[in-house]
Amino acid sequence: MLVRLGAVLVTSGLPAGAKQLNMDSSSSGQNDPTNTTDSTQSEQETATSSKSKVKRKPVMLRSTVWDYFTKFKTDNGDTKGKCNYCNKEFCCDPKRNGTTALRNHMNTCKKHPHAIETRQALLDLQPNSNNVEGEVGTLTTWKYDENAIREALVSMIIIDELTFKFVEGEGFREFMRAICPKFKIPSRWTISRDCYLVYVEERSKLKSYLKRNCQRLHKKIINFCPITSHKGDAIGRAIETCLLEWGLDKIFTITVDNASSNDIAISYLKKKLANWGVTVSNSDYLHMRCMAHIVNLVVMDGLKDVGESVLKVRNAVRYIRSSPARLKKFKECVEYEKIDGKSSLCLDVPTRWNSTYLMLNIAQKYERAFERYESQEPMFRLELGENGVPDFHDWSECRKMAEMLSHFYELTLRISGSRYITSNMFFGEISDLAFILNQWVDSTNVEVKNMGDRMKKKFDKYWGDIDKMNKLIYFATVLDPRDKFEYMEFQFCQMHGEEKGEQLFQKVKSSLIDLFNEYKKKYQADCEQISDNTSSQLSSGSGSIINLKPKLYLKHHYKKQKLEKNGGLDSKTELEVYLNEAIQEDKEDFDLLKWSSLTPRIVEALICAQDWTCSSNCPINVEEDLEELEKFEEVLPSVGLTQLGGSSCSTPTLNS
Repeated sequence: MLVRLGAVLVTSGLPAGAKQLNMDSSSSGQNDPTNTTDSTQSEQETATSSKSKVKRKPVMLRSTVWDYFTKFKTDNGDTKGKCNYCNKEFCCDPKRNGTTALRNHMNTCKKHPHAIETRQALLDLQPNSNNVEGEVGTLTTWKYDENAIREALVSMIIIDELTFKFVEGEGFREFMRAICPKFKIPSRWTISRDCYLVYVEERSKLKSYLKRNCQRLHKKIINFCPITSHKGDAIGRAIETCLLEWGLDKIFTITVDNASSNDIAISYLKKKLANWGVTVSNSDYLHMRCMAHIVNLVVMDGLKDVGESVLKVRNAVRYIRSSPARLKKFKECVEYEKIDGKSSLCLDVPTRWNSTYLMLNIAQKYERAFERYESQEPMFRLELGENGVPDFHDWSECRKMAEMLSHFYELTLRISGSRYITSNMFFGEISDLAFILNQWVDSTNVEVKNMGDRMKKKFDKYWGDIDKMNKLIYFATVLDPRDKFEYMEFQFCQMHGEEKGEQLFQKVKSSLIDLFNEYKKKYQADCEQISDNTSSQLSSGSGSIINLKPKLYLKHHYKKQKLEKNGGLDSKTELEVYLNEAIQEDKEDFDLLKWSSLTPRIVEALICAQDWTCSSNCPINVEEDLEELEKFEEVLPSVGLTQLGGSSCSTPTLNS
């Protein structure tokens, strides 16, 4: 029995050959006690030696304290940990001591930066972002906050458009170990969840913000989603879903490009808005075509057949940019000719007309450099051909083309702004563009005339018929106190002729009055209903009797007829009063939104504060000097007032 157990013990730690040998020896000497004892001893010795040869895998250090301590063994064989900051040593044998002493020291070490941060904040000098000379910066306090660092990391991922996997990169982890080793870097899955939570939180804030600031200019992306189809109904349903999610039902206009599917989408939305009961003028002003897109179509038609001079310049730029050595030599020619210019040559893209303008505008500045490059580089003329190198005439034509395209380039930049109002300048830009195109059509230059004809044809397709245009383009110009109707009639006459221009002007004027009357009727009815409800509540109040004056309907009707008969000012609508006022001076810093109306907060503050502080005999008057009100509006945050939602119900005003 002992022999078999010994054999089994040996075979568990020996190779196959040793197993067979031990089994044979045990079986052959099973009747000899001496052999049995010797065999057992040899097997045990062999098993002990084989076990001593097997090394145990080192255990990975899992405690966070080893980020701040270095583990080592002393000459006596004791396990200790040395602080990476103050070099103090602590016993840390896993069986006798553990890591408690190391953890306690980590929180009290005077040289450990994060231990200091837990006790007090650090002073930090932040440089000014505007880099103003003489200003050192701003002195702030800094304290370690893991949540703040994590929020900043999520913000960096969102703003810089980094991938979620960025946090798992070795370079980023090495960077964080150097500047903040205590921070635990989250995984990409955690970062993705944090980014979505930021979206949910910011969406909630934006919803409430839009409700409180409905009269301010906003440019916000509220949806970015895939659609199952590019058909008009699918696009309309996607927009409808977005509006319902955000609680937006009072939609006046929707700006889209000129795709036919967008026309179907707008028709779909008109039906939905009618069902919601929030349409204005039967949604006649809902569809607004993108002006920048139309300008792009006009220019693309004009550049369909570019001249030979443009092709020569394009080929010359392509040749130089095709090799780093050629580009380096060209820069040497620029320096030799002492041309001041930091812009590098750019090659245009046929589908983007603005790139053609940038190519011509930059290349014409280096005309002398091209000439010197031609004289120093013989392959330049050989590859482009004898007549392929731009000459003086070609550069002159390119300058004309660049000047022509500059009108459209600058126009596109002006109307594409998102931090200021652009709708009030649309009609002015359209009339200026029509004036320029008419000059090109009458030009004696054949290329200019042909390009002008092509552009004018596309221009008339979208802006030649007033019935096909959204009249809000004209209304926005009228509501600008610097323009009003001042020279709109002249613009129409220049674009369509004297007789037709006069008719179109009267048509726009009539449509504006109709729209104003519709808004006046709608909001005046709401205010009268609120006023009647308030009066009934006051008259039915318990504990007091309020004596109200008779309404005197007949007397009021008599005065109204007399004022209308005598042409009194009180008979005029607010629109008529606004149009009769003097035109405002055209200043560069003129803010149309600040001029057009008081903010809801200042109106509420004026009415409520005056009602609460004044005696009952004082009439309420909120019409004050606008400049002072704007100053008060700027001072309000500094006195600790919180922005309140809601606004008083009143007839829509244009200048107060």
